[in-house]
Amino acid sequence: MAPISSLRVNASASIEATITAVSPVRDVVTARGPSQVADATLQDETGTITLTLWGDDTKKYAIGQKIRITDGWVKDFRGKLQVSTGRSGRIEILS
Repeated sequence: MAPISSLRVNASASIEATITAVSPVRDVVTARGPSQVADATLQDETGTITLTLWGDDTKKYAIGQKIRITDGWVKDFRGKLQVSTGRSGRIEILS
């Protein structure tokens, strides 16, 4: 598992971190149709990053949970790094 501080844009990521904040769920319209999106703030001992949650994932996670993201994808959104599950990633609740 990589520390958050080592993550780079347009690269895969596997990290373990704690959820410290979750935004309200927003309804959005994407190229694939209507969906829901929320942002969770993840923190480890090296820093923080935003996790973008889509669809059913917007309701699965809560502040204080420790999670593991495997094969996630890092992108730049409005000048800040974000991680998501991308096409093949997974999120696992550790505690």
